[in-house]
Amino acid sequence: MTTSTLTSKGQVTIPAQVRASLGVGAGDRIEFVEVEEGKFAILAVNRSIQELKGMIRKPKRPVSIEEMNAAIARQGAGSE
Repeated sequence: MTTSTLTSKGQVTIPAQVRASLGVGAGDRIEFVEVEEGKFAILAVNRSIQELKGMIRKPKRPVSIEEMNAAIARQGAGSE
C-alpha cells in the first residue's frame, strides 16, 4: 500500500506510482469521490471534451427544449 503524509496546511503529495497510474501531472485536476462512508476514490479530471465524444448514445428521436424543460421540472417535483 502506498501512503503519504498530510501537511499542516492540509496538503498531500500524491506518490509517483499513483500519479503515473492516474495519468496526472503538474497542473492536472483530481476529484475526490466518496464511495462509502469514510472511503474515497481519487479520479483524474484531466480529459478533454473531445475524448468524451461518443460516450452517450444519441436519442432515438430528437428532443425539443420544451420536452427537456418538462422532464427537468418533473424530476425536480419528484425530489421534494
